[in-house]
Amino acid sequence: MSEQTEANRLNDILKFELSNNQSREVVTVLSGQDLVVGAVLGKIKLGTCPTSGTPGSNTGAGTCTTVTAGVKAKLGTYTQKCLIAAAGAGIFSVEDPDGYALPDAIVGVAYVNDQINFTLNDGSPDFAVGDSFTVAIAAGSLSVRSIKSDAVDGSQDAYGILTADCDASLGAKSAVAIVRDAQIIEANLVWTVSPAVSTAQKAVAMAQFKAMGIVTRTEA
Repeated sequence: MSEQTEANRLNDILKFELSNNQSREVVTVLSGQDLVVGAVLGKIKLGTCPTSGTPGSNTGAGTCTTVTAGVKAKLGTYTQKCLIAAAGAGIFSVEDPDGYALPDAIVGVAYVNDQINFTLNDGSPDFAVGDSFTVAIAAGSLSVRSIKSDAVDGSQDAYGILTADCDASLGAKSAVAIVRDAQIIEANLVWTVSPAVSTAQKAVAMAQFKAMGIVTRTEA
């Protein structure tokens, strides 16, 4: 006689939530996703990062290229401004969208940061003090998807837990997720298979859930 395994139901995962649906939120599942109850969700908060910086009214003819967002990229505009000019060289300040200073960038050296990455390239004429570039990262779709460990659009971070199966293979669909103040059985959560979520990444996600008031409990 063949064995059959029953799929998880919500009560296998969710052990407590606030009354009046206070722990829940209506979400839009990204088109192309076919998710099951208990899926750990990430939210697409950021749009595509431009691949080059937009120059200000620059004296220098240099460029800002190979721009990519980091895992901690923020919504808004990053600004690079020339502090020290030199022939074939220079140093630029880097400011994030909230006005916080990041490490300075050196012309001709790849800039690597957990928020933004780029390369400032010298040109003719050389950069002058005050020359600048901006990189604007727009808002994303705010749709949710199965958490994506290698993303940089926000969906690499834990946002919620799906309360019912949702097949959005042919188009975006509304669904409901647990996004705050709940008790769950961690072992029954459903994680993305490809790319696989590592043990360390799961630990980060669970810490993010904890900050939202979503905590684990031991199943009786």
